[in-house]
Amino acid sequence: MERFPGYPLPLGVSEYETYVNFAVEAEREETCRLLLYRKGEAVPEETILFPETNVVGNVHFLALPKEKAEGREYQYEIGGQIVIDPHATSVLQVGEGNARSRVLEDSYDWEGDKPLELPYNEVIAYSLHVRGFTKHRTSKVRAKGTFAGVVEKIPYLTELGINQIQCMPVYAFCENPSYTNYWGYGDGFFFAPQNKYAVGDAVNELKDMVKACHKAGIEVVFHMPFTEHVTPQRIVECLQYYVIAYHVDGFILNPMLISVAGVRRDPLLCRTKILEWKNDFQDVMRRFLKGDAGMTEGVMWWLRQTTEESGSCNYMTNHSGFTMADLVSYERKHNKANGEENRDGTDLNYSWNCGVEGPTRKKSVLALRKRQVRNAFFMLLLSQGTPCILAGDEFGNTQGGNNNVYCQDNETAWLNWNQLSKEKELFEYVRTLIALRREHGVLHEAKPLLGRDKTSCGVPDISFHGESAWQVPEGITNRQLGVYYHREDEDCYVAYNMHWNPHTFALPALPKGKKWYRVLSTADDTFAPARAAEKNQRAVEITERTIVLFVGR
Repeated sequence: MERFPGYPLPLGVSEYETYVNFAVEAEREETCRLLLYRKGEAVPEETILFPETNVVGNVHFLALPKEKAEGREYQYEIGGQIVIDPHATSVLQVGEGNARSRVLEDSYDWEGDKPLELPYNEVIAYSLHVRGFTKHRTSKVRAKGTFAGVVEKIPYLTELGINQIQCMPVYAFCENPSYTNYWGYGDGFFFAPQNKYAVGDAVNELKDMVKACHKAGIEVVFHMPFTEHVTPQRIVECLQYYVIAYHVDGFILNPMLISVAGVRRDPLLCRTKILEWKNDFQDVMRRFLKGDAGMTEGVMWWLRQTTEESGSCNYMTNHSGFTMADLVSYERKHNKANGEENRDGTDLNYSWNCGVEGPTRKKSVLALRKRQVRNAFFMLLLSQGTPCILAGDEFGNTQGGNNNVYCQDNETAWLNWNQLSKEKELFEYVRTLIALRREHGVLHEAKPLLGRDKTSCGVPDISFHGESAWQVPEGITNRQLGVYYHREDEDCYVAYNMHWNPHTFALPALPKGKKWYRVLSTADDTFAPARAAEKNQRAVEITERTIVLFVGR
C-alpha cells in the first residue's frame, strides 16, 4: 500500500485532501502497527508497521492514501497489545472486548450552521443528562434517551424560555464492572460521542442535535470533566475538536486539571464559553432560602455577580445533589439504593424539609414547600449571573431524596414527565419568571453593576436596603433584603423576606412621575400583575418567606 511520510500532530486521525494521517502515542522502543479493517470484518485487511523513522518523542505516525483509509475501522497493536486509539472520534464495539475506531468521512452537511455566541447576560441555561432527559416511558418521544430525543423536546425548551442546554458527559465513557456508570464520569474516549445515546450513528446524531438546537436559538454546552491522567494539551485539543467538528458553544471544565483562564486565551477557543462548575452561589442562596442567619452580605455579593466575572453559571440545584423539589422536602440524603450504605453523596445539602422529612399530606407543609420552590426560582432568575435550571425542576421532579444518582440508570434518575401535568402551575410560574427577566434589562445587565450613579440622576445602578430605605441591613439575625435596580429607562425593586414573620419594607422614592407596581409575588398562586399602583408608595408589608418584584412605571 502506498504511504506518505505523515505528521506527528495532531494526535489521532486527521483527514486531508489526498491522504489520512495516523498519529499515536507509544514508547519509542515499542513496535507499533496499524490494523485496518473493512466494516464489520473480523480479520484486518492490512497490518502496517509504523516506520522507525516516523517517531518524534513518543509519537508514532504515518499517512495513507485517502481512498485506502477513509471509512475503514482500525485499531493499534502496541508492544503486542491490541488497543483502541485514545483520540478516536468514533468508537465501535465489534465483539466482546474488541472495540475499534472508525476513520470518519467528513461529509456532514451543516447547512451554514455555526456556534451562536449568545451574550452571557442573555442566556437562560438548562442542565440535562441526555439519556435521563427522555428515557422515561412518559417522555412521549420516539427516540428515548438519545440525542434525537433531545431534539424532539426542543419545542418544550423554547416554550419554557431556554436558550442554552448544558449536557452531562456525552463522550464514550468507560463502563464500570462494579456499578452502573450513569453519569459518565471517569475514563473514556473523550473525542467520541457515546453510542448508547444514539439510535444509529452517534457522530451524525450528535451533530444533528447541535444543528437543530442552533436553528431554535439554543446553545449547546458540554460538561468535560476529564480525568487526572489527561494532559492539559490533550484537553485543549479535545475542546478544539468539538468546536470544529461539532460546533459546540461552550464547555464546563474542572479547574483542578487545567487553567480555565489559559483555555479562554486559546485563539481557537477565545469566543467559546469556557466555564467552571462551582457551588458558591448555590450554597449562599440555599442558606438564605431556609432562613439561616448572617447570609445577607453573601446574598448581596452574588445578586450582582455576572458569569463573566465569576466564571460560572448560577445554580440552585445541579446533578450532584438534591433536585429543587427534594431541596424543600428532605434534610438528609437517602442514598441506600446506591449500595454504599448511605455513605456516598454530600452531607452539606443546606436543605430544609419544611417540617416533615419526605412525602406528606399535611397541607400546611405542602403549601410552604410550594412557596419555597418559588422563592428558590426567584433567587436564581433574578440574580445578574447566567441562571441554569436543573432539568425537571420546573415541574417538581423528585429523586426521592437521593442526592447522588451517579449509578441510577433507572426511573430514580430519569425525568418523569407525568409531573408536568401535575405541576403545570409551577411550570407557568418559572416560564413567567424567565419572561420577566428577559423583559427587564436591568435584571440582566451586560456590564457589572457597581453601585454607582451612572446616569447622573442621584440613583445608583444597584442599591441595597433593609426595612428602611437606603440603609444596608446589618446584624447577623437579619433575614430581609431590598434590592433597587435602576437605569435611565427602568426601575425594579425586589423585596426578600426570608424570615418566618412578616416585615415592612420602606420603598425607595422613584424618579418624578413614576410609581411602584407589584408585578409578581411568591405568595400568589398565579401571575397577576397589579393594574393599580401600590396604595402606599413609601412602605409595603411582605408576608413571611416571600419575595416580591416591583416595577416603576
